Amino acid sequence: MYKKTVLPNRARVVTHEMKGRDSISLGIWLGVGGRYENKKNKGAAHFLEHILFKGSKNYSCSAIKELIEGVGGSLNAFTAEEYTCYYAKIPSKHLDRTFDILSDMVFSPLISKKDVDKERTVILEEIKMYHDLPQHFVIDLLEELMWTDHPLGMNIAGTLESVGAMTEEGLRGFHRAHYALENMVVAACGRLSHGHLVDLTRKKSTLVKEATKQNFLPAHDSQSKPKVKFFRKDIEQMHLALGLFGLKEDHKDRHAYALLNIILGANMSSRLFNEVREKRGLAYAIASAAKSLKDTGLFLIRAGVDNKKIVEAVDVILKVLQRIRRENVTKDEFTRARDYYQGQILLALEDTLDHMFWIGESTTSLDKTRTLKQILNELKKVTAADVRRVANDVLKETHANLAIVGPLKDEQEKRLSDLMGAG
Repeated sequence: MYKKTVLPNRARVVTHEMKGRDSISLGIWLGVGGRYENKKNKGAAHFLEHILFKGSKNYSCSAIKELIEGVGGSLNAFTAEEYTCYYAKIPSKHLDRTFDILSDMVFSPLISKKDVDKERTVILEEIKMYHDLPQHFVIDLLEELMWTDHPLGMNIAGTLESVGAMTEEGLRGFHRAHYALENMVVAACGRLSHGHLVDLTRKKSTLVKEATKQNFLPAHDSQSKPKVKFFRKDIEQMHLALGLFGLKEDHKDRHAYALLNIILGANMSSRLFNEVREKRGLAYAIASAAKSLKDTGLFLIRAGVDNKKIVEAVDVILKVLQRIRRENVTKDEFTRARDYYQGQILLALEDTLDHMFWIGESTTSLDKTRTLKQILNELKKVTAADVRRVANDVLKETHANLAIVGPLKDEQEKRLSDLMGAG
């Protein structure tokens, strides 16, 4: 189903030919992100992602955008904790030029002082914007609570201080250190030839200077007691984020972990949605998410809650978590969650872009890509008892962390701390 080639310079190319498509989604992935930084250079990976669009050795800023968008394509990038991806979706006949543009951006960026000074202002405003959005800021507070003084506990965009001190020399040094061929994956899905993309990658990578792949600071995934963090802000709604340490991405129980998330809060049929919103009307929005990294994870519950009902809402959430630890889920609930999981994967893999993200992320993070058939076979072995076992492993009361942004009163803070066992 998937074809993979490792070049002599250790660059990896992974593809999936999707017959009947007229598009190709192409991504150049680098195994570097926010957790490869420190307090001083926090935000460098994200800053570099921005600056690579400002021009390269062979393409100006305007040419990068116009040559891809001018044929109906789309171009973008994102930075995560453990990788950065530059990608485009284009009509298949424009693969060669699109690859040349993306690869030139990635390996031959200009990184001029003028562009760095200008983009610094943009990123500083981005940081301020997210700080002013309580639904985003509460996640920052939670991650800082869970991974204090660690890169995972710092915003990917950086701080006003770290970004304010960023220079073109510093960004060039970060680029040299991390944008290495052995740290790169070229992933593509759609109407394509694997051999042709390998040839394109081989030719371009001969122009790239070699560098040694860098490591990141390991993260802890345990704590001795619950923790809380409150930020008082005069707004119309309380925003809460409850986080616990999740499973790492290649954990043997990864599918049971995903099913636990679906049952608890991944859709409108979930327990949290039904208990908190439908039955009690305590929140407009509530959801959970199961995030996995190389050595740790985050199981997250987030909600926007009526100011006067924040204590009741947290109490209900904690009781839902306690219940799934005590009792096996029902047969119908388990079946619905498993079918939803399968269906979501099937729907995502129909699209060339989502499919490229699938194989690119997996190859970058784990150096392997599981087929849909493999996943479905693994999923058949998961039981309701496995979900309960993982719930007991992940949803430990001592590992719970609660962050809230809103107009909290002293009495509410005390009651919330007592509920969490952090009083």
